[in-house]
Amino acid sequence: MLTSRPIFLSLATFICLIVLLVIRDGRFLALTPLNDTPRPKRPSDGYRHDVELVVASTKKEDTSWIRKYLPDCLIFIHASRFAWHNDDPDYDALPTLRNFRISHLQEAGYANLRCVWVIGCPAEIRPVEDEGRASDGAPSAKGVFRQAWHELMILEETPVPEVVAVSCCSQFGVTRETIRSRPVEDYVRFRDWLLRTPLEDSLSGRVLEFSWHIIFGKEAVHCPSAQECYCKTFGICDSACSEGACDGRYTLPPYSTLPDGWPRVGWEHEERNFTGPLG
Repeated sequence: MLTSRPIFLSLATFICLIVLLVIRDGRFLALTPLNDTPRPKRPSDGYRHDVELVVASTKKEDTSWIRKYLPDCLIFIHASRFAWHNDDPDYDALPTLRNFRISHLQEAGYANLRCVWVIGCPAEIRPVEDEGRASDGAPSAKGVFRQAWHELMILEETPVPEVVAVSCCSQFGVTRETIRSRPVEDYVRFRDWLLRTPLEDSLSGRVLEFSWHIIFGKEAVHCPSAQECYCKTFGICDSACSEGACDGRYTLPPYSTLPDGWPRVGWEHEERNFTGPLG
């Protein structure tokens, strides 16, 4: 019997339909809980017009509204403000979102929220060469990617790429037009694959992490130079950069869990003099 997998809700993906931020008229709108303020009456068309955030928690739940009411642009991002993979000196998602250039997303259709190459670029997965590869004796995402690709893209008869690369970690912006360039049946197939695959959540999530950019129309290797990415995506154009990094933007942390007290306290319990807003 099929059971719901934690990855189904934890992935910040289109399939989950967890829309954390929407963009209208060139502005970010934070989604807020409902309150008791009276709302004007809306047309009776079977939809809840007073709901700012809808989470599809089961596959039986009606999510047909998403086809009609998708905003112009969507941002998919993890729930935690501070996380090791956020492309910011303090690993802070807030300046990432504040600096994000909507005009670039509207032009590109898809934009990664991470520009630094470390983890993901320039050649993270070689599906044919890596097939069957294990990590510490256990299956790895690289080792299962080729088979998963054929299962996900079976109706498209798309040949498996020689190389797959994109900067991690499943945080990106995408436009309504890009999402709708695929039929709904594709997203249903991706969802059903997540529910039915025998792969562990850590593997199925990793497969999709390196598939979203392809699903949304980019080449299998999507690794723009760090300088180009920071400038076009965030308007940060005056940094000294190598091909895969820019000075002062991101340092791979020693651990994947930030220490208690971050961002004011570091790993050695030192004061960090963080001056950004909190709360």
